[in-house]
Amino acid sequence: MNLTDFSSSALSLLPPLLALGLAIATRRVLLSLGMGIVLGTVLLTDFSFLSSGQYLLEVITGLFIADGGLNSWNLSILAFLILLGMITALLSLSGGTRAFANWAQSRIKSKRGAKLLAAFLGVFIFVDDYFNSLAVGAVSRPVTDRFHVSRAKLAYILDSTAAPMCVITPASSWGAYIITVIGSILVAHGVTDYTALGAFVTMIPMNFYAIFALLLVFAVVWFQLDIGPMRQFEYQAKKGSRLGDESENCADICDDLGIEESDKGSVADLVAPIIMLVVATVGAMLYTGGQALAADAQSFSLLGAFENTDVGMSLLWGGLAGLAVSLVMTGKQGIAVSDIAKTLWVGAKSMFGAILILLFAWSIGHIIGDLQTGKYLSSLVEGNLPAQLLPVVLFLLAAVMAFATGTSWGTFGIMLPIAGDLAAATDIALMLPMLSAVLAGAVFGDHCSPISDTTILSSTGARCGHIDHVATQLPYAIGGALVSTVGFMVLGFTASLLWSLMATVLAFVALCAGLMWLKKRPCKLVG
Repeated sequence: MNLTDFSSSALSLLPPLLALGLAIATRRVLLSLGMGIVLGTVLLTDFSFLSSGQYLLEVITGLFIADGGLNSWNLSILAFLILLGMITALLSLSGGTRAFANWAQSRIKSKRGAKLLAAFLGVFIFVDDYFNSLAVGAVSRPVTDRFHVSRAKLAYILDSTAAPMCVITPASSWGAYIITVIGSILVAHGVTDYTALGAFVTMIPMNFYAIFALLLVFAVVWFQLDIGPMRQFEYQAKKGSRLGDESENCADICDDLGIEESDKGSVADLVAPIIMLVVATVGAMLYTGGQALAADAQSFSLLGAFENTDVGMSLLWGGLAGLAVSLVMTGKQGIAVSDIAKTLWVGAKSMFGAILILLFAWSIGHIIGDLQTGKYLSSLVEGNLPAQLLPVVLFLLAAVMAFATGTSWGTFGIMLPIAGDLAAATDIALMLPMLSAVLAGAVFGDHCSPISDTTILSSTGARCGHIDHVATQLPYAIGGALVSTVGFMVLGFTASLLWSLMATVLAFVALCAGLMWLKKRPCKLVG
């Protein structure tokens, strides 16, 4: 099918802007994404009704079938979501959730401690952002609920530890992908001072947004820095309403599952399935990566395995292993098979709302790709800007691109080569700062975007209304971005990592002081 070329037109921005604007204004995610999908479809087909229907059918079909076979990536992620819903429901049925919450309450003595548990788990489970958000959410939610932490706060903790950790960790699905892209950029421009891995490690302290987003999570937790919409949700949670939320899909994503918990449960009933989930997922990632290396006649290495792993299939196998252990732990209590079967259905059904949003987000992501919105945005940076400004400009442009397209990885794929070309054409010494700026900007834009799949899965992991998560996280994400902007400005003009880190630390302290001032200001709280 011949599609209209919008690679050099600002009209390519209209569908994502419509979807984003409606989502924020109406808080109805599916309606907003649907309107963006329709607008993008008619633009690409030049307002032809017949062609629009045909193209939209191709997009929907492509979610499940690709290259003449099943779309294994999408189907694996959807299956993993359903499996995780089942596991979560079984953890409640077996009494493991209640037992773990009681155990944690005897050791975690405060609301702060409950949030720190979620934050530390988010830091240490870094193999993949999807897995991080969903698994850490399942473990932490019973404890944070017990201490009246709002689901919005938990979603913020999940989202702001998952991607930032993945993007600075070599042994993660993100790190392996980024190292591969960087390696090709270094070869293309004849840079031999670094290996791909060496360049990635050198760039870690330059990824200001990831570093300070992580630090901000712990500052927000420790000092109770609740501002903006987050303040309202924390107030409602303190009064006993965990959710305080009536957003779309709330019945599916937010409400309790309504499962009668066993009083015979133990901590092992929760811990054993989660440990199996983690171990099996990591093991499957290493296995599938090792198989890919062997197929290419390459020797096995840890980094090489993560670089070539099949994340979707690994999550699926991990989910199946976790479900199997959950069934064993539940079955040993003598619970009726009919009750287990009913619980499995309730758990699967609890994920349907999130799955629907994810399918819509994938659809609009495909349409935005065909509109070549990313290519249009990237063309804006190609001008006569001074080399010293390029790091901060690339940071902001990558943020806009990730926000509009809802994908960090897509932004990496488009913007990293462009950053490499710009550095080679202006100042090769700024190669790593420019690449770091793209990584940081992509994560920031992804954090702010309602159509980002990682944002959707963070709200799912916390069982929080999706738009509520976006609205409550936004002020903190913008604060981290302001700190990062200072860092990339200083890095561009001084080419000194030390000076830029000093500047960002000062900016971070100022940010925390500003948040503490906002926290103390009177605010009208409803409820």
